[in-house]
Amino acid sequence: MPYLTEPVLPPGTLSGITQPTLPTDDGLLLRPWRFEDAPAVHAAFQDPAMHQWHARAADSVGEVGGWIEEWVAAWGREASAQWAVVEAGSGLLLGRVALREIHLADGQAEMAYWTTAGARGRGVAARAAATLARWALDDIGFHRLELLHSVRNDASCRVAAKTGFALEGTKRSAVLHPDGWHDMHLHARVRGD
Repeated sequence: MPYLTEPVLPPGTLSGITQPTLPTDDGLLLRPWRFEDAPAVHAAFQDPAMHQWHARAADSVGEVGGWIEEWVAAWGREASAQWAVVEAGSGLLLGRVALREIHLADGQAEMAYWTTAGARGRGVAARAAATLARWALDDIGFHRLELLHSVRNDASCRVAAKTGFALEGTKRSAVLHPDGWHDMHLHARVRGD
């Protein structure tokens, strides 16, 4: 049975290009992950705040190396697109920004991010998310980006608001965290916002 609409983005939209490095123009770089990032990611995941808001724990540098291998391979499958957020000058890892749950035919993806403890309060997540959203919507042609966070995560809500992701509603009891089920705020940006 034929579809009545064409795909928003055809297969190969991402896998047909090399994953780019994206500057924020204010001192940060979003760059593809490297295997030598594993120790810094492992260290970041020892922070109790990461345990509060994320489903994964990092037991070893080797385990994180497997994550990075998975993140790099996902670009070719067009399943997700993950970037390390680093200081442009020093290369110091400050966080991660990603497009998850990519659906090219619908032109949709979910924005995700985290920052290291030392990077918090410096606008790193907002600057990285804004840069990635501009690239995804304006350069690549995604139609809609969604962003979900626990209603208890006020910092993530501020990042969403700063980066133009409008609050659309609350998904009740939507994600299981270590302390139980959390309601999730659903924010979104649509091309042209």
